[in-house]
Amino acid sequence: MLTLATIGTSQITKNLADAVSRVPDVRIGCVYSRDEGRAAEFAAQLGVGSSASDLDAVLGDPGIDAIYVASPNSVHAAQAAQALRAGKHVLVEKPAVTDLADWDALVSLAAQNGVVVLEAIRTRFDPGLVAVAELLPTVGVLRKVSLRYEKRSSRYDQVLAGEVPNIFDPRFGGGALNDLGIYVIHALLSLLGPPDHVVAMNVPIRTGVDGLGTILASYPGFVADLHYSKITSPEQPSVIQGEDGVITIDAIDAPRSITCDDGAEQRTTTVDAPPNPMEGEVRRFADLVAGRDDPGADNAATRQALQIIAAAAG
Repeated sequence: MLTLATIGTSQITKNLADAVSRVPDVRIGCVYSRDEGRAAEFAAQLGVGSSASDLDAVLGDPGIDAIYVASPNSVHAAQAAQALRAGKHVLVEKPAVTDLADWDALVSLAAQNGVVVLEAIRTRFDPGLVAVAELLPTVGVLRKVSLRYEKRSSRYDQVLAGEVPNIFDPRFGGGALNDLGIYVIHALLSLLGPPDHVVAMNVPIRTGVDGLGTILASYPGFVADLHYSKITSPEQPSVIQGEDGVITIDAIDAPRSITCDDGAEQRTTTVDAPPNPMEGEVRRFADLVAGRDDPGADNAATRQALQIIAAAAG
């Protein structure tokens, strides 16, 4: 049994807890928060019997095998490093860190301590993305790829009211690129590998972070444009264009309906996927911890994504 402790008490941790409940031999054993009352309350919400406000005590507990880090982006690196030094495996929410050097340090620490570190980027482990990859040859020579994840945040209303919620606060690594842009970046890398060159532009908002942006990535023979936003909701699909056809994807973060059109025939693939899209990352993490595979490719993809984020952020 792989027993996790969680750091972070937001909705993403609730989603993770639900995904964990769907994966055999994985459980949450403790909920951590700096606020003792909040830790106990959140543990009760998740149906977890143990909570703590002392992180050192959690990391020193031999009954805890791994830590799920879902705190504000700006403190991921420090908390993940602390856990790795304590000999705990780490599943760290996207973006894993806000600085490439921090990721390299975490990967090194994991190797030194004989444990696993993995970025919890669900898109990379989604069966829908596998289905898209399998359909790529049907459109012939690729010429243009347009990937989009644009969703107006409910917390943007707080920004408009003069507040600074964490997700839009530069002190906590907030902004659209880190929150939603990373999904399209990982989708691009999973489908097509790293680009030769990237350029980007973004639209800053009052709090000092980006509200939306576009990345243009070049490959031999084709280009890819990536669009992400937390202040608009155009709900447009992602599109992959080849010389022999077009693939239209309903949602690149979790593809469920994929249509191929070669001009003569239109075929739609419906993806059979788990009800919770985070289940894939939990299963992958469990496999890595059990030694059933090596995290090298996963860690390399996170590094490549962070390189693109750094280039896009300017």
